[in-house]
Amino acid sequence: SGVSGAGRKPSLKTHYVEVNENFSPYNIGRKHRHVAEMAQTIDDLGGGGDRLIFSPHLVPVSRGMLSTVYVTLAEEMSGMPGLGVPQESGGFGFDYRMAMGTPDYWIKILKEKSDEQWNVSEIYYELTRRRDDELTVGYAESHDQALVGDKTIIFRLMDKDMYDSMNLGSNSIVIERGVALHKMLRLITLATSGGGYLNFMGNEFGHPEWIDFPREGNNWSYKYARRQWSLVDHPDLRYKFLSRFDQDMIHLCRDEKILTHKWPYLLLENPGDQVLVFGRGNLVFVFNFNPVKSFCDYGFPVDPGKFQIRLNTDSVNYGGQGLVDADMTY
Repeated sequence: SGVSGAGRKPSLKTHYVEVNENFSPYNIGRKHRHVAEMAQTIDDLGGGGDRLIFSPHLVPVSRGMLSTVYVTLAEEMSGMPGLGVPQESGGFGFDYRMAMGTPDYWIKILKEKSDEQWNVSEIYYELTRRRDDELTVGYAESHDQALVGDKTIIFRLMDKDMYDSMNLGSNSIVIERGVALHKMLRLITLATSGGGYLNFMGNEFGHPEWIDFPREGNNWSYKYARRQWSLVDHPDLRYKFLSRFDQDMIHLCRDEKILTHKWPYLLLENPGDQVLVFGRGNLVFVFNFNPVKSFCDYGFPVDPGKFQIRLNTDSVNYGGQGLVDADMTY
């Protein structure tokens, strides 16, 4: 930060000749008076406030503040115990571990199973398979799928159709299916995550091409070292629906603080109908993965009360069919 928050009383450390072209830390570690509030907020969002280290620096700016915030992530596939456990408890001390099996699982069922073969019991098991003493970051796909040589979820769902049929005037069952499942996979991944959620830039709205950085194999070309953000703003393309849904999904889960509740709780799993229902915090998540059936008056156990839809993947606002009455009180 600059010196504008240091008060009006002059001192040696805020004198111009001391601050100008200088860089100095103060209240290092956990000494700053606002550490308590920041730690409490971190605990409210998912835990780990006791591991907060806050070391502000005085830099030569007149006003304003620059923040560099980081957490330690263990990116490891063996499942070694203790990676995300504090060192004082005998662990390695990483703040979070990556749920690296999740994107691999989505790729596996998209490649190897037809929609009719998706098992909702297996899906719930795979997405909640983690240790109780570690915080994990869930993600449906990462930079690996976005780089040249691999395929993102949207590309696996739509393949070449996305180049010709993402306009609003097209009538493609491949696109309709792809848009629907893209939203559902990301929502269920976030709703079951163990403390954090990750997205690689552009994947949230289904970016249609890979990233390829300059290298000898492409003659050092910068052509695909980009993300086409303008696609979201194009009024005649469906990318805006996916982006809009992703924003509302993130805001809902953040406002309801669902990741502060350590585990979701299963309410119903019906592999025959391909219907999965679970709760987390104040929210109930209902997924119908059945590719050919819609259900009316579908029952599942909940605590007594009144319920309203907060987020609906089938809303026309998100490029859906609008088959569900979102104004009904259940």
